[in-house]
Amino acid sequence: MADYAGDVSPEKAWQALGAEGGAVLVDVRTRPEWQFVGVPDLSPLGKRVAAVSWQVYPAMERNPQFEDAVRSVAPAPDVPVYFLCRSGVRSRAAAIAMTAAGYGRCYNIAGGFEGGLDETRHRGAREGWKASGLPWVQE
Repeated sequence: MADYAGDVSPEKAWQALGAEGGAVLVDVRTRPEWQFVGVPDLSPLGKRVAAVSWQVYPAMERNPQFEDAVRSVAPAPDVPVYFLCRSGVRSRAAAIAMTAAGYGRCYNIAGGFEGGLDETRHRGAREGWKASGLPWVQE
């Protein structure tokens, strides 16, 4: 079995979330990131983002309840689960962990919510969910 199902663009994740009824988007960032940076808005698809932190703020230690929390929002291990973080690093680790936990369709959203730093050392302009022009809201 592969480490996880692979990386997908934010646009491809959006399309898949709309096309497959059981597909889930899990945002693995921390509460301060959700509150101050924003979150994907899946309301046009009739869905909500599942907020499950990969790391517990402020210590930033791995969330020991992560797998159980994901199972609560994606109870069937055969549904596609799309993981999102700031830039794609934590979400990749989350996809690998859930694949190891028996979920066969775990995807990392490449570029995350904000993407990497641009030439002016800002995020959100060159890659990721925000830069792709997909819906998002400020909490």
